[in-house]
Order: sequence, then structure tokens, then C-alpha cells
Amino acid sequence: MKTFKPIFFLLPLLFILPLHFSAENTDDLSPEEIYHERMALYLKAETMTQIPWYYYAAVDSYERGLRRARKDLPEEEGLIAIYYTPEEWVGAQNPDLDDTNPTSIAMFGGIGLDGNGDGKADITDDEDVLYTFSQHMDKYGAKEEDIKIALWDYYQRDKAVELVTGHAKVYKEFNTLDLSDRSFPVPLRYNYSYRSTWGDGRGWGGRRIHEGTDIFADHGTPVKSTTYGIVELKGWNKYGGWRVGIRDINNVYHYYAHLSSFEKNMERGTIVEPGTVIGYVGSSGYGKPGTQGKFPPHLHYGMYRDNGLIEWSFDPYPRLRAWEKQDRKK
Repeated sequence: MKTFKPIFFLLPLLFILPLHFSAENTDDLSPEEIYHERMALYLKAETMTQIPWYYYAAVDSYERGLRRARKDLPEEEGLIAIYYTPEEWVGAQNPDLDDTNPTSIAMFGGIGLDGNGDGKADITDDEDVLYTFSQHMDKYGAKEEDIKIALWDYYQRDKAVELVTGHAKVYKEFNTLDLSDRSFPVPLRYNYSYRSTWGDGRGWGGRRIHEGTDIFADHGTPVKSTTYGIVELKGWNKYGGWRVGIRDINNVYHYYAHLSSFEKNMERGTIVEPGTVIGYVGSSGYGKPGTQGKFPPHLHYGMYRDNGLIEWSFDPYPRLRAWEKQDRKK
């Protein structure tokens, strides 16, 4: 659970934006305009706290992923997805859950702050929300270890810290918020075939369901990253053989299994983009390290969503079809 103590400050003028985009008018913005306005907010927070913008982008994308994964969190209406409950924002004992008065909010122990100098601490105002979060981070410092401590204190979850810091590394590497491109995991010029196999029964190692899509291809066919992300795992899994796991900025884990070998210099922590070769199709798995040939060569591709508490698989087949179509157009 997130816990906060009331904080009192004067609003620094550096956080005031020349234009204000509220939840009511972001629907009229193009994706490019949304990226531009978000970046303006992140850069203002960086100027205020000396914490690099990509950490704010990482937290925002992490929380946007949580909103997509959980039914108990509302969909964001504005530019910033960082979520506070009304009770957190205005104070648990505050009789007015719609309170926007910074003085009364502070009196009741709420954390909401005025981030744009309009005299209100509005939970629906992007600037107020990001400013409030930035002040939590600023209490700890701008060094990498300080940032990790601040994140752990905020989320109370090691996995959340790992995901946010991973997202930050991806944003830093590509220096842009537009990381929406995707790629089919094998080159279209190679021979391959696949169908929907998610949920099919599997017997080796105990009764279980198939948590992915099998793409059958010749041994040694290159396997590509479908997304921007960071290599979270690499090595042997008794079910998946030689495998690579990549985490994207939406908190989704992409699982590439049964490889024959890895691409050179592909290690845990490597930053990848759509089309980066990560390994090669094989038939490894279903046994101790090195076991090969218990089934025809193929890539097992799985997707797992993290909701801040647990992680679960979902069917990647519709996305694979869409990415295949996009690659053909390219």
C-alpha cells in the first residue's frame, strides 16, 4: 500500500505549463500531440527534481499498464496515468472526496498538491497529479539507488521497481515516447506456419494448458523481438528449453521458447527493438539443460500481463496476425 505524510510547499513556478490540457480535451489530440504534451510534463518534473524524464515516463507507462490489466482501476482520462484514490488525494478523514483546496487537503493528511498554480489540487488535473508524484520522488534524491528506494517505498513491491527501472532504460535508449511499433517474430521470407494453439492441453510435466502460439519453422530460422523492451530472462527452462523473455513498456512479458541458440551479445538487460534478432528456432526443452529433438522445430511465443499483483498469460494469436499483416505492408 502507498503511504504518505502531509507535505507543505510553495509551488515552484518552473512547473507551470504555458498550455493546460485537461481530461476533457485530450480526446481531440493526435498521438503525436499526446506524446509531445506528455514529454513536456515529464521535462518539467525533471527540471523540478533533477530526476531524469525517463523515470517519470516509466512510472506513467507502468501505471497505464496496470489500468489495462485490472478491472478495479479506472481507465485514465487525461495524459497522465498515475493513479491516486480520492481518499489518498484528499485525506481519509476528509468529508469531501471532491475537495480541491490545498489547505484543507493538507489539514486532513491528503497528498494532493497544486501543480499548475491555479489554486486547486485537482485529482483530474495532469499537472497536479504528476507534480504530486514528483514531490514523493524528490524526497529521496536523484541518484539511481535513491530513485529505486523511492519507487520501492511507493509501490512496496520489488517487481514494480524492476519493471519501472527497466522501462526507464528503454525510454532512455530510444529517447522518445513513441515506442508503439511492433514486428512479427520470424522474417516473412522464411518458411513458417502457425495457427491458434493457446489453451490447448499439454501433458509433459503434468496436465497444463498451452500458454502461447507455436510458429513452426526450419531449424535455425532467426527469431526477432516483436517489441521495444528489455531482456528480463535468458537461459534454460525445462518446459521451454533455451528461451528469452522480454518485457515491454506496457508491462507485458514476451516469451520466446525452444530456441536452438541465442544471438551473440543477447544478455539479460539488453535493450531491443522490433526486428532485433534475439535467437534461432530450435527444438530444445522438455528435459534437463541441453535436451533437444523431442518435437519438431518451432518457436513458442507467449505473452504475459503483469497487473501489479500477479502475472497471467493471454492469447497472442490475434496480435501475431496483426503484426504479420503490418510487416507485409512494410
